[in-house]
Amino acid sequence: MIKLIRIFVSLFVAFETVFTATFSGVQLKSVEMPETVTEQYTQYVDPFIGTGGIPWVCAMLSPAATTPFGMVRLGPDTCFVGGGYLLKTNTSGYYYEHGHIKGFSHSRLSGTGAEDYSMFRVTPVAGNNKPAAMAYSHDDEVASAGYYAVYLPTVGCLAEMTSTVHTGVHRYTFKNSSDSHLYIDVTSSTGDRVAAKAFADYDEETGIITGGCLLPGQFAGRYDGLPTYFAAVADRKIVSCDITGDENGMGIDLNFGSIKDESVELKIGISFVSAENALLNLKTETDGLDFDSVREKAVEEWENKLSLIKISTADYETKKIFYTALYHTMIMPSDFTDVNGEYLGFDKKAHIAEGYTYRTDMSLWDTVRTTNPLYTLIAQDVQLDCLKSLVEMTKQGGLNVVPRWPQGAGYTGSMFGDSANIMIAESYLKGIRDFDVNTLYEAMKNTSENAVNKDGRNCIDMYNEYGYVPYDLAPSGDESVSFTIEYSWEDAAIAALAAELGNTADAEKYTAKSMYYKNTFNPKTKYFQARNADGSFVWNFAPGMTSFYDMVMIKKFADCYAEGSARQWRWNALHDIDGMIELFGSKEYFVSELDDFMKDASLTRAAIDPGAGFWIGNQHDIHTPYLFNNAGRPDLTQKWVRWTLANRFSTDIDGLDGNDDGGTISAWYVFSSMGFYPLAGTDKYWLGSPNLNGAEVTLSNGKVLKIKAENQSDKNVYVSTVTLNGKKLDGFYVTHEQLMNGGELVFTMSSKAV
Repeated sequence: MIKLIRIFVSLFVAFETVFTATFSGVQLKSVEMPETVTEQYTQYVDPFIGTGGIPWVCAMLSPAATTPFGMVRLGPDTCFVGGGYLLKTNTSGYYYEHGHIKGFSHSRLSGTGAEDYSMFRVTPVAGNNKPAAMAYSHDDEVASAGYYAVYLPTVGCLAEMTSTVHTGVHRYTFKNSSDSHLYIDVTSSTGDRVAAKAFADYDEETGIITGGCLLPGQFAGRYDGLPTYFAAVADRKIVSCDITGDENGMGIDLNFGSIKDESVELKIGISFVSAENALLNLKTETDGLDFDSVREKAVEEWENKLSLIKISTADYETKKIFYTALYHTMIMPSDFTDVNGEYLGFDKKAHIAEGYTYRTDMSLWDTVRTTNPLYTLIAQDVQLDCLKSLVEMTKQGGLNVVPRWPQGAGYTGSMFGDSANIMIAESYLKGIRDFDVNTLYEAMKNTSENAVNKDGRNCIDMYNEYGYVPYDLAPSGDESVSFTIEYSWEDAAIAALAAELGNTADAEKYTAKSMYYKNTFNPKTKYFQARNADGSFVWNFAPGMTSFYDMVMIKKFADCYAEGSARQWRWNALHDIDGMIELFGSKEYFVSELDDFMKDASLTRAAIDPGAGFWIGNQHDIHTPYLFNNAGRPDLTQKWVRWTLANRFSTDIDGLDGNDDGGTISAWYVFSSMGFYPLAGTDKYWLGSPNLNGAEVTLSNGKVLKIKAENQSDKNVYVSTVTLNGKKLDGFYVTHEQLMNGGELVFTMSSKAV
């Protein structure tokens, strides 16, 4: 079935390529593409990894040009012939299997299942008619950190992209055009959506074009849209500027006349506060700089970030996977702060971020598990920015809740629970404390106790009354088991933070609530199962069924689980692992069941049906290889971590096993390849099995952690001993404090389990 889907999509792309070549009179010939500017570490970044595969389980990544944690992600919006999509393909706007490009827009979410941004799309045009879509070939396409380029044969134009934090810089080289245009779609948005309330203005004296719109989007539409503004300037004289359409469909046609083997550079600054700020962003970041200069700065910024972890391995593929993964962890969260410090708050008013950068686009249900813990090691400034931003969102949102998935300037209500609790408590435990913890703490307690009208916990009143979310009282039984398990974990985070703050009573209260997860555990089946209000377990229990199957079945069997199966949610009491193991009756039985679960992983990476076994491509069970540690079998943790590193990541377009979700799956690889992995919500890291010979990590405090894996190889996957600064580590954890002290972490590897 997987091959059939891929064959179908490939045939369709081939058909549309032939169609375009035949009926447009243009042959799709390869041209000599510009070289990518790369340095010591950026040379290993391949932005095409994770941009293709089975549509709904692909990584949802884009080769768009961006800077670390920037606002602008400038890249192609692809489609099938004629501008259509046909399938829900890649929500980042780019899908490798597409054969056409609509144009180049200025941002997108990275690795998520949501379509947002794609504003102010620019399309090069030869002649008066703007094409609905332009054919292209991957032979005529390149991308690297901070750079993207593609040759468009039907236009006879080489399109190149680079960016600063707030400004997209375009360069279009027309081969032989007597009538060259750049068209700015003021009302472009994701998918088939069209922005509203558009306006635009052209100052003929200065050549500056300004405008804006109200962006819709899968998330932005949930809070009535995101106001967005731009300012644009070209390096060539504009022959004419025609603004057409109205506020519900507006475009700007920039005519540059005859251009033959020459280029036009277009800079477009972005702001979510005002057009004036967009122009200020543009001027501050790019005045006096041409395309190549901006590109060099973008590469330099990426080089500085990627060099925070210097790895040692003779395997080129491993280097490529590692540095591309590290690159993907640094695309979001987005910088939402203009160069003058202003940002658009949740109250839709302009505010000043004093002493920090206000950030948004936090895929917290995902990133709290891996990506945010990575920031606590090597990018504490970004982690602190996120914490301070959450404080302001909580204050300005008017609900006294911490957003669970903040995007742009509003609540999205995506996923469920209070995932931010995990990040907040973990940060505080790790000594990151320069933020208004009390505001967040009170909001955390509020959502644990009270129903709120948006972004709070679903069915929280039921959870508090029954000690679990009853299947027969929840709407359609929807995700009731997952709610209960996650709420318990998040209450444990409140308890941990309360203890650190010295609030003993709260610590005891929320520790007790964190045990509610046990109320859904069926001692007969040894699974977490849906329960009715009268205490009975539901009859339709099928551990091998996932909630995805329910979408096409008459009777539902897994609607009480979020994006997975009973087997995948069986291992999720991360705040009480020893207690969870006890529920199984013995460590031996727990290990046996967990080992079977790992063995039942899908036969292929990024499969159309991930099945009910181990699935690294979604967050509910990505930690499971490390649970063997707690059950006394670190050898199985080592075995399955190395299996996952080898079999669930590659350099292919489907090189990840599922949606990357803001770098979450990528961060799994970064951590695991170095030999340790975060237990989210705590200050601990599990020990695993590195697939690198070594690494040198520059920590946020300036100290250096050196990692060595002696005798490491594909066969030597087991760990004989681990030492930190010459002292043997006897357990299976290392603490954040131990790592942040720097020094040398040494793994001695063997072909036999110890």
